[in-house]
This record gives sequence, C-alpha cells and structure tokens, in this order.
Amino acid sequence: MYTLKEGIDFYIEPMQSKKVTVFDTTLRDGEQTPGVSLTSTQKLEIAHQLDKLGVDIIEAGFPISSEGDKESVKSISNAGLDTTVCGLARVLKKDIDACFESDVGLVHTFVPTSDVQRIYTIKKSREEVIQLAVEAVQYIKDHGLKCMFSAMDATRTDPEYLIEVFKAVQEAGCDIINVPDTVGVMVPSATYRQIKGIAAEITIPIDVHCHNDFGLAVANSLMAVEAGASQVQVTINGIGERAGNADLSQTVMSLTSIYGAKTNIRTEYLVETSKMVENYTGIRLPPNTPVVGQNAFSHESGIHSQGVLEKSDTFEPGIMTPEMVGHRRRIVLGKHTGKHAVKQSLESAGIKTNDNQLDEIVIRIKEIANKGKQITDADLYAVASAVLGKASSEEELIKLKEVSVMTGNILTPTAVVKADIEGKEIIAARTGVGPVDAALHAVRDILGESNHFRLQDFRIDAITGGADALADVYIGLENEKGRIVTARSANPDIVMASVEALVNAMNLLYKKENKS
Repeated sequence: MYTLKEGIDFYIEPMQSKKVTVFDTTLRDGEQTPGVSLTSTQKLEIAHQLDKLGVDIIEAGFPISSEGDKESVKSISNAGLDTTVCGLARVLKKDIDACFESDVGLVHTFVPTSDVQRIYTIKKSREEVIQLAVEAVQYIKDHGLKCMFSAMDATRTDPEYLIEVFKAVQEAGCDIINVPDTVGVMVPSATYRQIKGIAAEITIPIDVHCHNDFGLAVANSLMAVEAGASQVQVTINGIGERAGNADLSQTVMSLTSIYGAKTNIRTEYLVETSKMVENYTGIRLPPNTPVVGQNAFSHESGIHSQGVLEKSDTFEPGIMTPEMVGHRRRIVLGKHTGKHAVKQSLESAGIKTNDNQLDEIVIRIKEIANKGKQITDADLYAVASAVLGKASSEEELIKLKEVSVMTGNILTPTAVVKADIEGKEIIAARTGVGPVDAALHAVRDILGESNHFRLQDFRIDAITGGADALADVYIGLENEKGRIVTARSANPDIVMASVEALVNAMNLLYKKENKS
C-alpha cells in the first residue's frame, strides 16, 4: 500500500521522482477528426491556450499537406510561445523541408513499420524502411533541429524488427522515439510489456501515441509511463481520427494525482482549455466526461451529496479536487435529492425556510424530476418562491385535490376542479377559451357566492429553456375591499401552475381577511 494523501491509500506504486513530458497533438489530430475544420486564427488561439496550460510540445500541423497548413504552423512557430512547436513529416525530404520552412523547433518524422502497412501503403521492404528512416533522421540533424521518429503502427510490428528500426535511428542521432498504437489495438498489460522491452534496448527518451478505438488510450499511456516512457502524446478532449486519442486532462490528472508524477501542466486551466476546444471544434462533451465534464464534480444522490457537503473526500477522489482542474463542485437536484442538499442550495442563495416549507420544496422537486425534468437553480428558486409565498396548511381555506382538463381542436376546453373547503368536498366544472382559462374559471367557481375576487394580474414565464421548462405563473388578486395579494407557482404543467397560483392567492386573501 502507498499513501499519496493523508488517510487515502493506494495499491499503485508512486512515481514522485518521475517527470513526464506532455506532447499535445490537438492541432494536428483535430484536423483529422471527422467534421472538424479549424481556421488559422482558431489554431493560433488554441496554441496560445496550450502554452498557457503548460504543454511542453505542440504538434502544430503537417506543413506539406497544404500552403494554408504550412502558414498556420509558421505563425504558431513565430508566436513567441514558451512551448516547443513541432511539425509532422513523412520520411521524405520535401516533407521535412516544409517543416524547416515553417520554423519549427522539432521535426516529427514517421514511416510505417508493420507488415500490413509497409506492404499495402508504401510498398517497401523492411530494409528500405530502415534506410528511409535513417536518412530522414540524418537530414533533420544535419540541419541542426531536434528529431522525433515514429514507427507507424508500431504495436502491430514484429517486435524484433521494431527494435532494429529504433536502434538504427538512435545511432543516426534521433532525439526521441515514438511508439504509436496507430489503430488502438493494445491493452494495458501488452503496452507495459512492449514499452518495457523497448526501454531495455533503447537509451533515448520514449514517447507514446495511443488511439482510443477500444477506450483504452489513457490506460495504455499510463502503462507506458510505468514501463519506462517519459513522454505522452495527448489531445484536448481526446479528439482525433476515429475514436480519438488519449485525453490530456485524464492522462495528466492520473499521472499527477494518482501516481504523483510531475508535469509542467497548470491543471487549473484544464476546464478552460477544454471549453475552448469544444467551442471551436463543435464536438460537445458528454456531461459524464472525466475531469472536465459538467458532472465530474456533481452530486445528486441524498447520501452522496450529504457526505460531500460534510467532507468532499467521501464521494470524490480526494486527490483531485474541482479547484485543481478549474472546475466547481455542484449539488444537482433531482429525484434522489435529500433535504440536506436542497437546504444547502437554498441557503447559498440566501433563502431561509422552516422545516415544513423545506419538506414541501423537496417533494415538489422530486415530483418534477420524476417527470424527466432536469432541475436547474432557477427551477429551485421558482419552486421555493412559490412555497414560501403560500399560506400555511392550517390557514388554507382551499385545499386543492384534483384538476382535470379536456381540450383539442374539435373540443371546447373544459376543466373540472375538486377541492376541500373547510372540510367539505366541492367540485366545479367550467369551459373557457383555452385549458388555462377553463381551469381558472373552475377554481373561482368552487367558492360559489363567496367568490368576490378579481384577477388583477396574470403572467407566465418559462424557467430555463426547452419543452420541459417549468411554467412560473404569477397572479395578482384583489378582493372587493381593494386589498391585493400576489402569489405564484412553478410546475412543468402550465395548467397546474396556473391553478396552484390562483389557489395560493385565494388562500392568502382569506388569511388576511380573517386577521383583519
């Protein structure tokens, strides 16, 4: 057992002495993501954000692919960033020259090494591949630049041949070798064995580039670091071709929080960076995305939220807090919500309730959530305002029991209201120009001759957006003496919200008349 934080133990051997270089390929791999096309301005802004985040190396693009890409890479190279800017190149002089012309500080050159890619994509022998790789590395080094070499599809390459390639480029002066899991077929245990084997034969730094076809890119990257890799290639939000690449935030936070390894990443900017890339690419993150997702530090369940409010470590990792990644903790209200969470949410907005009012607010929140509505803060405040504006149950003249309406394009809107008035059940039915109008007429009729109220104001607002928005109904009611009360109700059903608001107003007038 190893302890990284007081009171929290792990079975993972820590790596406090290890420094991991973060190599970001968002700008290059983002362009390979289906449906994503970034402008040069957007690329430059993302590059500045990655520099602010503390990324060590940015692969800015593939300069030979187009004049536009070359100019974009060049503008990033000359933007005065602290990070190293890298350009991608095949083992061809024209590709490498395009990188030179883009003013990059590192050239990343690659060639397929697996039999399936070597035979069917470049149609070269094993010997020819080694020769191309060595010549490319030598050409880059002869021009005074740092070089990283990738054996494309390394995880499907014959292990002995792969080592032969890596030894050849190392002897040629290569600075870093990259082991890409190009089609994402590795599992963590196999990654560990492969990187361990390479590290035993190679003395220069090892970098890994893991694809996420089976959802294992982050896990494989971590295993590679455990086995001896000192550099990881990652992207913001895990974007990239097919299922994407290893996610930067997940990889970095696992390395720093679980393993205790060191990186130069300023983790407090992770959420900020994620949102920028999300906005520019148009690829929306699921709310349950680890680290940066909307729900990453959100809690709904009564036991969970109560525990987190007492001590966050109860239902959060403890070694990773929302503040560490630029997030905030949220207590989400829903059908599992307990009183403790509702009370805390209300008090944070300065809303005080007694026990009975709190109970009713919790009941209403759960009823709304059970209908499939996601509860927002605005919904909560609307419900609380409606409940706090009600007369107490002991002072209610009208206790609403049932409301039903019929309406349609060939039906006259009709409403039936059942209520308890001073212990007596009363039923009233009325028509109207619409279901709300019919229901309000029926509510007024249940008082019979005692109905001397005049509707002075009636307003409906939708709380938040969407078809499932709460209807927040505000009513002003005046009696024959000119006394005016206002009341409101919030409900996903606009008819119920209107009826409840009118009943609330009637009860408040009745209460004031009794007191006077």
